[in-house]
Amino acid sequence: MREVLNDLVSATSDGGSAAMATVVRTWRSAPRPAGASMLVTDTGEAVGSVSGGCVEGALYELGKQVLADGAPRYETYGVSDDDAFAVGLTCGGILEVFVEKVDNQTWPELAGIATSIAEELPVAVATIVRGPRFVGQHLVVRPDHTEGSLGTSRLDDTVREDVIGMLASGITGFLHYGPAGERLGEGLDVFIASYAPAPQMFIFGAIDFSAALVRVGKLLGFKVTVVDARPVFATKKRFQEADEVVVDWPHRWLEKQQVDSRTVIAVLTHDVKFDVPALTIALRTNAGYIGAMGSRRTHEDRLARLKAAGLTDEELARLHSPIGLDLGARTPEETAISIAAHMVQSRWGGTGASLANTDGPIHPGAPR
Repeated sequence: MREVLNDLVSATSDGGSAAMATVVRTWRSAPRPAGASMLVTDTGEAVGSVSGGCVEGALYELGKQVLADGAPRYETYGVSDDDAFAVGLTCGGILEVFVEKVDNQTWPELAGIATSIAEELPVAVATIVRGPRFVGQHLVVRPDHTEGSLGTSRLDDTVREDVIGMLASGITGFLHYGPAGERLGEGLDVFIASYAPAPQMFIFGAIDFSAALVRVGKLLGFKVTVVDARPVFATKKRFQEADEVVVDWPHRWLEKQQVDSRTVIAVLTHDVKFDVPALTIALRTNAGYIGAMGSRRTHEDRLARLKAAGLTDEELARLHSPIGLDLGARTPEETAISIAAHMVQSRWGGTGASLANTDGPIHPGAPR
């Protein structure tokens, strides 16, 4: 919903309405992730995309039906390659899409959700998308309170407890319950759309490789901060695309930051007086990715110094060094792509090998 949110607020202002189609689950090589949305407004406008153009025509017609009768729909596209071609989903992937009518009556919390997302405050929306009753009901979950209802107080309480953890990690996905909200039950499917602040990328070292990584980090949706103790190098002019440029010793600055499992830390200084103190702190956080630049000789020396600083083998095993995938990168820009690719591979568990030389599903964990 995030990418169509401004259009959704505009379409529903002054009593207007829109049908919103949201990808709630994907299989195989689906073109868009869960959470991608498309709107069909009551003026006939189509906004956004759920498949990069594959099934939008079919959803446009379905959206008009939902606007006309107000009844939500749950549709699956691309259940086989033949069906995929029938609607244009030529990648052979599978999309499960929930389509609902949105107006000031069905979504009275919409303006508040939009404000929270704009101000980078964490908020999640739980929607019943399949079940014997309450389909289309919403519960807005914030760290300290909820708004709306899924139909019963028991279900609201159960879902809130489960969603808080998903929101903290920025996870969008499904929860399943029994008809009355039983955790071990089945029959009630709740889709959770988490809108957490952008994940953080901390880059230590104000060098040309860092400038290239800043640009790639922004492309991937990170909030990027560059930190270096040398004021002559750590300037906004040199890192114009960074969200923040900090003049401070990296380890001293890192000690004061909130680090979560989505945070990535790239230590590019390859200078022991910066590297070792920063990595000593970093490897004791729950950051999702921690990498350090340097030659293999530098890496071995760095490991010895970190062990001398008291880090355990388990903590040292979290360090990706030398940083990046083996792409044969030479330039700062190529190296930034190598580092970013390693971050993605580390997050999702890919092999890092050429897809042409692998077998099985493209996306780990998906059916063939």
